[in-house]
Amino acid sequence: MKILFIGGTGIISSSCSQLCIEKGYELYLLNRGKNFRTPPAEAKIIQADINDVDSVRAKLAKEKFDAVVNWIAFNKEDVKRDFESFRDKTEQYIFISTATVYEKPPGRLPFTEDTPLGNPFWEYSQNKIACENFLMNAFLEQKFPVTICRPSHTYDKTKSILRGGYVPFYRMSKGKKIILHDSGTSLWTLTHTKDFAKGFIGLIGNPKTYGEAYHITSDETLTWKQIAEILANKTGYEIEPAYIPTKFIAERDREWGAELLGDKAYDTVFDNSKIKSIVPEFKAEIPFEKGAGEIVEWYSKPENQILNYEIDSMMDKIIDEYEAANR
Repeated sequence: MKILFIGGTGIISSSCSQLCIEKGYELYLLNRGKNFRTPPAEAKIIQADINDVDSVRAKLAKEKFDAVVNWIAFNKEDVKRDFESFRDKTEQYIFISTATVYEKPPGRLPFTEDTPLGNPFWEYSQNKIACENFLMNAFLEQKFPVTICRPSHTYDKTKSILRGGYVPFYRMSKGKKIILHDSGTSLWTLTHTKDFAKGFIGLIGNPKTYGEAYHITSDETLTWKQIAEILANKTGYEIEPAYIPTKFIAERDREWGAELLGDKAYDTVFDNSKIKSIVPEFKAEIPFEKGAGEIVEWYSKPENQILNYEIDSMMDKIIDEYEAANR
């Protein structure tokens, strides 16, 4: 198959790019070439900004694809642009949405692809819902061959699970407290990018997926306290949690609050029956215990120890104010 990835060097897409190459697909990556991740040597690179429509059309004028996957479409304007650009150039368009589109707070668990959409807390999710709605209308009204994919919290070695990248490891090393929202007991699902890729690859070029949505996640669930403890154990540091209500955090850090209220503050468990029905070989096999080791090894290298002072200071402020209010 001849496949175009818009992006293709991000946290999730890098593993999918590599697996496409291993499967023998002809892979093109259209991006600006600014990511630190190195694309597979066998991929054909088209250096361009997808927002520069005229330039992209000129570079792709003679090309047609079996599938186009946009990893970096975040609002309705992005997918409208893609619809106009690719409706006559591809047999399939795959939109990378997000599992945060599911209703919050959740009405029931586990999440299935039939769970109602609706997230009043997070603009990111609202924009993704608008994208999905536009594309599904294009499928129903104009037979645009769209497949929707909804990753949840998918990580590789470069993505710290706790907020702030290197910040939690720095705080552990200094004996500073680590904020866990609420009681730290809500359930969370983490998926390694290599596991995600195994499910995703089965969507590419499959007409049975047109007009359908699929989430792809691990079946392992952990509490946030367990996640923090696993990371701490891998570092060898002691962890001192500060349990702080989501509402208190949101009142002081709007960005973090939107992420919590729009996703991470709730139990999050997925039913993966649908993706397994279309990709029977899909099975998430990398437990977080192993993935955490990769993350800790990455952040143990000095060149990756980039401290976000603003986030670190905000955490100190939140902890100090909460403890002062509850003395």
